[in-house]
Amino acid sequence: MTTTPIASIDLFAAALHIHLDGDVRVAERQMTSSYSGAWQIATFHVETDADVHADHWEMHPEAEEAVCCLAGGVRLYLRPATPGGAEGMVQLRAGNAVIVPRGRWHRLELDAPSDLMSITLRHGTRLEKRTDTD
Repeated sequence: MTTTPIASIDLFAAALHIHLDGDVRVAERQMTSSYSGAWQIATFHVETDADVHADHWEMHPEAEEAVCCLAGGVRLYLRPATPGGAEGMVQLRAGNAVIVPRGRWHRLELDAPSDLMSITLRHGTRLEKRTDTD
């Protein structure tokens, strides 16, 4: 039986961490590597490209990531898998999601202010500043 109080959770202020033992806990959102061993569900209201670190590539080596657009619209860019290859792009509108493969560098740009949800295992997450040649 759960000992967690049953109460409403503001998903724009906190994250849910899903642990392998089946526990679900409210936790602080973490955008970089976490060693909690938990999958994180995090929801964000974003207004500008700066809110989604559009000037950085992000990569999750331990797991795939589900990026969900709940409202608004975004473009998810995938770094070329091979040198000299073309950048991939997936358009997300409200109600759409994309699964980013494990270990694949990606970034977001907004089409409009949006509500987004990310679901991934944050362990090992890396950010890399974009360069003029990206």
